[in-house]
Amino acid sequence: MHFDLADLRLFINIAEQSSMTQGARKSCISTAAASNRIKKLEEQIGIRLLYRNSQGVELTAAGTTLLKHARIILRQVQYLQNELSEFSDQQVGHIRIFANTTAVTDFLPEILAVLMVQHPQLSIDLQERINLEVLRGVAEGAADIGITAGPIKAQDLEVIPFSTDRLVLTTHSEHPLAHLSSITLEETLNYPHVCLQEGSSLLRFLKSQVDGLQRKLNVRIQVFGFESMCRMIEAGVGIGIMPASSALRHQYTMNLKVIQLDEPWALRERSIVVRDSQALPEYVKTLIKLLVK
Repeated sequence: MHFDLADLRLFINIAEQSSMTQGARKSCISTAAASNRIKKLEEQIGIRLLYRNSQGVELTAAGTTLLKHARIILRQVQYLQNELSEFSDQQVGHIRIFANTTAVTDFLPEILAVLMVQHPQLSIDLQERINLEVLRGVAEGAADIGITAGPIKAQDLEVIPFSTDRLVLTTHSEHPLAHLSSITLEETLNYPHVCLQEGSSLLRFLKSQVDGLQRKLNVRIQVFGFESMCRMIEAGVGIGIMPASSALRHQYTMNLKVIQLDEPWALRERSIVVRDSQALPEYVKTLIKLLVK
């Protein structure tokens, strides 16, 4: 069975846009030409890949399978191109990373800065995702590398643990809870919380834990980033749950108290997730080394 790489790129664009028209536009061809190429692809395979309707297109089960493998194929082709570029005068490369909130906002920016200095032509697409989306993205080839926190089930993926972090409660130093050395999540729910923005992986994780208690998280304000959380907490707006690494760093310059969370899930192991570390380009291997050391 022969696949044209241009047809695979077109198929991915159409699937990701859920639209023949938008997918064709992203591929820089007409809608009619895109439709004809997808039809020929279906005829070649002998299976329908898309359902067409007035709202756009929807993948069939076979289409979903092809999408996963098409992403992997094109990612490997990109790896090959990037590896070969190391033998030319113009070394280029691209990494797409799916990572949890702490990684995106706390430690990855510094590490990626070091990596990009070492590889001046390298470009990076960093996206915040929850653990399940990180694993799916790596497995389906939508991401080159994933960063997770906490227990994960990663069948057919390579998992590389590299550090641990702990979630803690952060309060103003004169808050009624500030005298405690430890506290459970449920004991915090009677107080207003300062949280990250909607859609952040940490907020979604906390809400899932609160749902398990059959309680509701009292969200007073949502902000972008742990520094903003700490400033709101210092101002007396509420309390907040965040990684200890962030809380302790801001405690040096703000009037904050850091309290241990007495929960089994509070201590989280950070892991790197890839499909096959040996097949990765050298600059991705370098990133892994920077994370692990």
